Amino acid sequence: MTQTRPSTGRAGRAAGRGARRTELAAFLRSRRERISPEDVGLPPGPRRRTPGLRREEVAQLAGVGVTWYTWLEQGRPINASPQVLDAVARTLRLDPAEREHLYTLAGVTRRPLPVDPAEGLPGDIPVILDRLDPMPASVVSARSDVIAWNNAYAAVLWCLPRVPACERNTMWLSFTLPPCCNPIANVDEQAHESVAIFRYRYSRHMGDPGWKDFVQRLCAASPEFARLWATHDVAPPRPCDKVYRHPAVGEIALRSTSLDLSAAPGYRMIVYNPVRQRDADRIAYLLAHPREAAAALPDHRH
Repeated sequence: MTQTRPSTGRAGRAAGRGARRTELAAFLRSRRERISPEDVGLPPGPRRRTPGLRREEVAQLAGVGVTWYTWLEQGRPINASPQVLDAVARTLRLDPAEREHLYTLAGVTRRPLPVDPAEGLPGDIPVILDRLDPMPASVVSARSDVIAWNNAYAAVLWCLPRVPACERNTMWLSFTLPPCCNPIANVDEQAHESVAIFRYRYSRHMGDPGWKDFVQRLCAASPEFARLWATHDVAPPRPCDKVYRHPAVGEIALRSTSLDLSAAPGYRMIVYNPVRQRDADRIAYLLAHPREAAAALPDHRH
């Protein structure tokens, strides 16, 4: 009996793209048909043969060409930028799951919609952070803004509660704090790689003015960051060792693991595992003796 082997290689990839385009066409039609002209402030007009908006109306509201949108909905192999897909998603009133589905079907790298820190993280995440004690853990944005942390992380990165909220960013702290007040002991050792990883993430947010402004401010504040940024080196994220220094106990070596948060797109939880028992013991001391730990900290501010 003759058996048919699954398609592989170029043919398989082409079949996958074709299937996505077919699914994309059906998905866009279904989303368009559920929106009435009145929903988007358009006059109802004469009797319509099909429910919902017409293609030309979607194109007009999204600010794209009628021919381009027609081809997109027909599943033709055309290019679609994230900005244009965003406009289509807004016009069709897609929720976050539908928006992600649109990006996947269009074969475009998704720009996640970040959680608004003012609205708070999903309720389970702070609970998880607390239960990870005495293992240091934090939640950070793609730009390395520290959004939430547990007691162990605050004990190790002891400068965090002492700096303004706008400076609670691990890249900013690494490159702008002077040695006397910088709890990160191996900044020089990891500077090149950390900037290369930061550029890797930056490339996924090229159109975000907040990222551009942050890089400009950090270049102005740190000649070393500016020098490394000018190399244009890039590296993918990976687990790495961090060495922190606390005046009360000395150095604490930790290995970081980054976990993307599906409940908070655009954010990740970083968990720090002590490298040796000695490092775990030093964290335990800081948590058990907060007054002694605080008394050992520098009493000046920069």
